[in-house]
Amino acid sequence: MKAFSVLGWILRFIVLVVLFNVFFIGGAQAVLGLIPNIKSEPGLVSAETGMLIISIVNTLLVMGLVLSSRWSGWKLALGLSFAYYGAVTFIMQIETWYFLSNITVGAQLLPRLFVMGFPIAFFFVPLGVLVLGKGRGKADSVSNPALVMPVKQWALKLVVIVMAYLVLYWSAGYFIAWQNPELRAFYGSPGEILPFWTHTSNTLRTDPGLFSFQILRAMLWTLCALPVIRCSKINAWWTAILVGLLFSIPQNIGHILENPLIPIASVRFSHMIETASSTFIFGMIVAWLLHRKHKSVSDLFGIER
Repeated sequence: MKAFSVLGWILRFIVLVVLFNVFFIGGAQAVLGLIPNIKSEPGLVSAETGMLIISIVNTLLVMGLVLSSRWSGWKLALGLSFAYYGAVTFIMQIETWYFLSNITVGAQLLPRLFVMGFPIAFFFVPLGVLVLGKGRGKADSVSNPALVMPVKQWALKLVVIVMAYLVLYWSAGYFIAWQNPELRAFYGSPGEILPFWTHTSNTLRTDPGLFSFQILRAMLWTLCALPVIRCSKINAWWTAILVGLLFSIPQNIGHILENPLIPIASVRFSHMIETASSTFIFGMIVAWLLHRKHKSVSDLFGIER
């Protein structure tokens, strides 16, 4: 019986990997003919190997999100679909709009990039719920303290979340990505790198809307995490890891492939390291802060006094 159980899970995994590729290709039709004709440097792996890695990693992530949930049926499918679309497509593409609109992304292509993510989020994820046996059944009736806390604590934690995101975003951006001279040149800042505080003050002067935009993104990231935190039936640390993976892996693993929108290989690699590390840590912070009410700083870290 155990062998049949293992075989069953292997078959489910294979089915989901195939479905991911089907819906990924379907979504890619939205941008067909609109990708700029720019020669891209090769990716870290071939297109075939890259797509296999991307489909396997995303499938494993969705399986983790589904199987760790206390929800089931339409509630689970809808909650995870919106969380996945928001984290993987919407938040990523509004940054594409902000930074690449005047470089490689034209006015016709931009809205199609948002459409491209629909099939995976709203067809593949619900089908994943069904394939993994969570399409029916009652939700876990055990009391769930996740996200239940006084309004004052909510407000305080949201302030901490925003500050944490700004620190992580700006620090990773400067100390990882901005150290790459090819990346600086790609975004219109060739030459020697400026000191950190000089670079920061120059950005505040020349692009004052950037930090307000990133505050908005911090709130959107948090909104995407809420269904995952609320429906999780695993402990806080594992929930935090899942949220961190949702925030970091699907959006960045595509950098292993060649991409005419970011045609320079070193720029893609720098972005992958920068954003995968910072958003993973940020996701863990969000989940750890919001998984329940905390009475003190020591309680936040589970320290008994």
